[in-house]
Amino acid sequence: MDKEIIYEQIFNATSNGVVITDASGDIVHINQQAKKILGLGAKKHSGIFISELLPLTGPQVMECLRTGKPKLGHHIIGKKVDLVLNITLIRLGMQIRGAVCNFQEMKQFESSAKKLESYRCLNRQLETIFKASSDGIWVCDGKGKVIDINEASEELNGIQAKHIIGKNVSDLVNGGLFDRSVTLEVLETKRQVSVAQHIKRTNKILLATGTPAFDEEGNIFLVVVNERDMTQLNAIQEQLEQSRMVTEKIKDELAELSVLELKDQEIVAENKNMRQVLHLALKLAHIGASDILILGESGTGKGLLAKFIHKNSERRKKPFIQINCAALPENLLEAELFGYEKGAFTGARHEGKAGLFELAQDGTLFLDEIGDLPHSLQAKLLKYLDDHEVMRLGGLKPKKIDCTIIAATNRDLETRVQQKRFRQDMFYRLNTFTIRIPPLRERPDDIFELVNFYMKKYVKEYRLNRRISPDVLKMMQAFPFPGNVRELKNILKKAVVMSEHESVDEVIHQSLSANASSYIVSSIDTQQGKGLTDQILHVEKEILQNAMTCCKSTREMARYLEISQPTVVRKLKKHLLYRDSIQ
Repeated sequence: MDKEIIYEQIFNATSNGVVITDASGDIVHINQQAKKILGLGAKKHSGIFISELLPLTGPQVMECLRTGKPKLGHHIIGKKVDLVLNITLIRLGMQIRGAVCNFQEMKQFESSAKKLESYRCLNRQLETIFKASSDGIWVCDGKGKVIDINEASEELNGIQAKHIIGKNVSDLVNGGLFDRSVTLEVLETKRQVSVAQHIKRTNKILLATGTPAFDEEGNIFLVVVNERDMTQLNAIQEQLEQSRMVTEKIKDELAELSVLELKDQEIVAENKNMRQVLHLALKLAHIGASDILILGESGTGKGLLAKFIHKNSERRKKPFIQINCAALPENLLEAELFGYEKGAFTGARHEGKAGLFELAQDGTLFLDEIGDLPHSLQAKLLKYLDDHEVMRLGGLKPKKIDCTIIAATNRDLETRVQQKRFRQDMFYRLNTFTIRIPPLRERPDDIFELVNFYMKKYVKEYRLNRRISPDVLKMMQAFPFPGNVRELKNILKKAVVMSEHESVDEVIHQSLSANASSYIVSSIDTQQGKGLTDQILHVEKEILQNAMTCCKSTREMARYLEISQPTVVRKLKKHLLYRDSIQ
């Protein structure tokens, strides 16, 4: 039979240093660890007064023996070693029989304390992360029993942790909490698994990812499940899509702002239809479209719109070349467009000349009044539009040209096609991207901005102080302006320069009256084929309609038209133009 362990063996085996004294302070016992810590050697120290052996510890022991009170966690800073000292008393009934000094080195104590504090800190961090996570987190043991769940998981699943912790996930599946358990699949496959779970209580679809943790023997001892609400992800995806759409809208609005800032280029677009024109032009510019046809009456600003398209395209830094196809005779126009080699014809330059197509390389060529382009040149232009090659007059080799073609006309091309004055294939080739600029009479809201813009421009240009009254401005908004913006500009420039007074109303009134006469004559011309009475009634109706636009009452119309008020009322009734607002 083995010998029993005796107390002395236990006393010497402890990791702390122990010194025991009697009631007088004499050392009775001292263990091996104490000798090692204090560096006392192997000799016996029994019977020595503790203060002689331990001069810093002795007084503390004697104080405890005198007061009968223990001391715990006392620091002793010595020359060779620093200690953490605990002094307890040995009692027999009410009598103190001695003291026990239990100590360990400070560095060992600090190491243990630091380790303990780091664990506490780490535990606090993990607990904070666990609770603060917006994703649901489950922690299960190697058998599927729930150890803990966080608050986010409670909300996602519509449960309370106190009702779930300690239960097995298989029981939760059988109870209908969710349709499948990622924890059970992780325990079965021993690998990370992701599944979509349907939660009946909250009617949510959760993406659950289970991750196993293995011990030293390769067995699963923990399963950590991360849950994310797919509804929230779908909402985020939708928000991102909305953000993308908002970004695109902002880009379009910024582009619109650039459109609105085009007053420096004398383009005004307050009218809804005119803004749509500019938006279409901007879109064609951004996609790099070519073979664009701009339609509109004379003076509507087709050339400005062509420049606008060029300046907003990727070719903005390259040349913008413009030519009026109706301004030159056919032979000169062909030489201008396509160029010629030396000696191509009498009077040609000795060194030859590059055509406008070549000069517009990588840029934009604007063909104004394309409806008046000679038939023979239409064929050559169509060939370029098909193969992007031009050949100079007298040349032998074609040249590859890359440029945007923008054409414009105030003609009715369909009618000219029927009259055989414009090639049908050419019309269809140019009719892919068509922009129609509305005449000024169809956008009276632009007239107000145009008047303000050009009045400021000409007043500054000629250094004159001029103004226009609201009544005349309203009259201009009612005027048809057959010459469109060009006519408006000329009237305002003449008014600013020729007016003898600060107000330009009188000069504008005269100009509108003179232009109105011309307009009436042209209007009569359009009524040819009808009788005199019908033509007079048509003109009379147009005059009344214009007066109604710029006058608030029949009395004001009478003054404006210089006739009596009853006559105005009678004529309005005759043309069915009478309104309650006109009195």
